[in-house]
Amino acid sequence: MGGNIIVVNSDTFRYDLLHERFNVKDDVRVRLSNIEKLCSNAVEFTRAYHASFPTVPNRADLLTGRFTFTYYDWSPLPRDWVTLPLILKKAGYICMMIADTPHILKDGYHFDRGFDGWVWIRGQENDRYRTSPVNIKLPCSPQKLRNVEITRQHIRNNYNRRSEDDWIPAKTAIEASRWLEENYGEKFFLYVDFFDPHEPWDPPRYYVDMYDSGYEGEEVIYPAYGPCNYLTKDELLHIRAMYAGEATLVDRWIGFLLEKIDLLGLMENTTIIFTSDHGFYLGEHDLIGKSIIMGGSQGLAPLYEEVTHIPLVMMFADDLGLEGSKKVDSLVQTPDVTATILDIAGIRNLSELGVQGGSLLPLARGEACKIRDIAVSTPSLIRVRAGLRATVTTKDWSLILAPEESEKETEKGEVTFIVDGEPRTLKPFGKINTELYNLKLDPKQKKDLLSIEIETAKKIYKAFIEFLSNLGAPEEIITPWLKCKGLK
Repeated sequence: MGGNIIVVNSDTFRYDLLHERFNVKDDVRVRLSNIEKLCSNAVEFTRAYHASFPTVPNRADLLTGRFTFTYYDWSPLPRDWVTLPLILKKAGYICMMIADTPHILKDGYHFDRGFDGWVWIRGQENDRYRTSPVNIKLPCSPQKLRNVEITRQHIRNNYNRRSEDDWIPAKTAIEASRWLEENYGEKFFLYVDFFDPHEPWDPPRYYVDMYDSGYEGEEVIYPAYGPCNYLTKDELLHIRAMYAGEATLVDRWIGFLLEKIDLLGLMENTTIIFTSDHGFYLGEHDLIGKSIIMGGSQGLAPLYEEVTHIPLVMMFADDLGLEGSKKVDSLVQTPDVTATILDIAGIRNLSELGVQGGSLLPLARGEACKIRDIAVSTPSLIRVRAGLRATVTTKDWSLILAPEESEKETEKGEVTFIVDGEPRTLKPFGKINTELYNLKLDPKQKKDLLSIEIETAKKIYKAFIEFLSNLGAPEEIITPWLKCKGLK
């Protein structure tokens, strides 16, 4: 056991970007040659789901191996948490973080804690990186943007780009490659965190032209979250093209990093893991975004497959003796990635370390076992607010649970920082109901079967309550979920 470990996390990377399943328009599909090549030599976990949602809570799960949604929300990393790099350092690993995702590093969030070294590639989204030029021309009507000032800040941050290696994914991959050149002789854990293909979408023009050449309308690079009916059909299709272009840019530079890994002779003794924190609605369910943001208010949207289902690809070091080019369809979640890394490192006392995930090595070996019966994906459960719903996924079903309290506004003026770290007042939007979908027969989740399959829903719901109890969730967390809409 042992060997080097590299984790590549790509924010907002939908699972259906793999294998040319993401349709931009009229059978125009995304092409990601480098990640596809990785998949062809790796074990792909086809039923992987995030646990805590969104960006910052997901990294908390990944760095602890825990389902932190029962006790944590979007906030700085607590100083007393035992994290993955701290554990790996004791096992003789040099631990390095290279990231351009701003929310885990800016404003005192300190997700670098425990790493021997870290580099923050500046300039993404609302990173307070540059103050000039002052006058920024917006690419579309301000009413269509989620946040005008953040859009301006992002454009300002990246104003002086001239060639592709000036784009942030390139800078991140190049920095990671340089680190590998200097440290490949060590036993290492390298964590690379790409913020793209998160919006604002602004890849080099030729990446967008791959998918929607000749478009002359407004470019809504940072759309307002919520119902997408404010967009024209052409604008929405172009948004899908910009997202596809951004994902292709990320794929290009992940390929650059993989090439460097190969050039340095690291493929044989290095496990490479590729995953994401969540997906994004691009017109599905009549939504754009991953929650609902209207002005200074924010509500929580139901978490369907486009958001909960994530890619998870593991190419194991040769000395682990695991066959590549394999697909595993067992349910797995983000904390299981952490447990797998620790297992690779030869660390066995996972329960003593507080790790709640399970190692995926037995599944990768083809053993007849399963890690879990359900996958739970949810925003923080610390309090019921703003239309909170939890998604419970089984082999065949997706149950979106709405506690009866979910439509009630909690404390007046309660503020959240989730999504981008910007403060907004919590407010529920639209009808908030429990929903049930048969994923095998209805993978796009268009027909709610709750009223027809109520006993199936109750069985899954019971497993959810048991899951919370097994996690050690306190009574005040579980109690609001004892009464869910539609399950009386």
